[in-house]
Amino acid sequence: MRNVAKPALGAVTLALFLSGCVRLRYHPQPLSPPVAASFLEARRLDDVSLKKFLEENLHRPVKTWPLKRWDLNTLTLAAYYFNPALEVERARVGTAEAAVVTAGARPNPTLSIVPGVPSPYLFELDFSVPIETHGKRGIRIERAQNLSEAARLGLANAAWKVRGKVRTALTNYFLAVRQVGLLRMEDRLQSEQVKLLDERLVAGEISRPEVDFSRLAFANTQVALRAAEGRIPETKAALAAAIGIPVVALDSVELAWPDFESPPSIGSLSPERIQREAVLNRLDIRQALANYAAAESNLNLEIARQYPDFRIGPGYRFEETDNFFTVGFSVTLPIFNRNQGPIAEAEARRKEAAASFLGTQAQLIAETEGALARYRSALSELAEATDPLLKIQETREQMAERGLKIGELDRLALNTVALERLGGLMTQLSALGRARTALGELEDAVQRPLEQGEIEPVTPDSFAPTKPAEGAKQ
Repeated sequence: MRNVAKPALGAVTLALFLSGCVRLRYHPQPLSPPVAASFLEARRLDDVSLKKFLEENLHRPVKTWPLKRWDLNTLTLAAYYFNPALEVERARVGTAEAAVVTAGARPNPTLSIVPGVPSPYLFELDFSVPIETHGKRGIRIERAQNLSEAARLGLANAAWKVRGKVRTALTNYFLAVRQVGLLRMEDRLQSEQVKLLDERLVAGEISRPEVDFSRLAFANTQVALRAAEGRIPETKAALAAAIGIPVVALDSVELAWPDFESPPSIGSLSPERIQREAVLNRLDIRQALANYAAAESNLNLEIARQYPDFRIGPGYRFEETDNFFTVGFSVTLPIFNRNQGPIAEAEARRKEAAASFLGTQAQLIAETEGALARYRSALSELAEATDPLLKIQETREQMAERGLKIGELDRLALNTVALERLGGLMTQLSALGRARTALGELEDAVQRPLEQGEIEPVTPDSFAPTKPAEGAKQ
């Protein structure tokens, strides 16, 4: 029996040693809604870690901190740093990268021990090593890497959508601020007009309906002004939400957009360049390609699984006083099926991925052409509203001012001309808003900034490293 105990004890000791070489322990991280809410509410644009992130992505030092003026570039980077939607995508990238490790793992050998029951003079030990055939491990790794790349591109695509929300909210903010300024000017001019008409009414020069019409226009302007003033905090709240910070974090911040009233000319955006950059740069196109490559790898893997794996290894058997050493071999025989079903499914998924890619590309081309046409039309409208319309109205106002000085016109005539010019400014602002909206749609179509001075297109590496889940108890 002593001869049996030694190999049995050695085999058990070896198995325990190998199983305990590398062992990870579970560390719970429960989520707490109150703690998570406090983290979100405490986010500010003076975060020191945000300063480091800005410097890394702007490729220059930030000398003054916190920043006094925040533009589209810096607000976009702040959104990359804070926005919770990107945390979800980062987690998906982490899952996909972990799947690459899983795909590359080699199957473990097995050790089986059959003790002497009922006889103490019987003992059996088998050790077998699995052998994968037909390059299955390499194909698994390739598929996982393609899916990991698709996840990384999904992160970049989500980041571009976040940038689009920041741009839209900032555009609406500046439009609302300019509209309030124009409406306040209109409010002042119409108040003056009502006063002048009241004086004429008292003098008997005009009738009551003429004054009432002016009072109604004045009341409508006041309503529009109150609505416009209410849109400013609304757009600020939308901007804060797009960044991922509480709106109070924007209270002491100056927002800037120096070239807001000068969108890029259509001459700098040739249709050929726009379409080429869209096809080459669109993240969803590249993601669809990565998904197609993963579908091809999956089909290759299912085809490889037609060829069975096998197990081989030494064995030891003790019977009473005799020792036997053997070499074992086992294999699954592909008799009843040769993996036809999974192969058919994988081939169908590859066709689906190919169709998805072609559909995405066709939709992209149509979106790009439509967005470029809308932007061209909006720029033409803006040009018409600026020149010659505004120039004509400015000339009329200057002539009215000279007429007032020499006594040819009165204050009411000058007031009327000023209101007409203000109407032209309102028309110009509406055209500018449509041009800015169309430019945003065009940038979304090509997923590339189209104005000079903007940061480079987003990539999967353009974001802050994955941070611990906010709200988790550490």
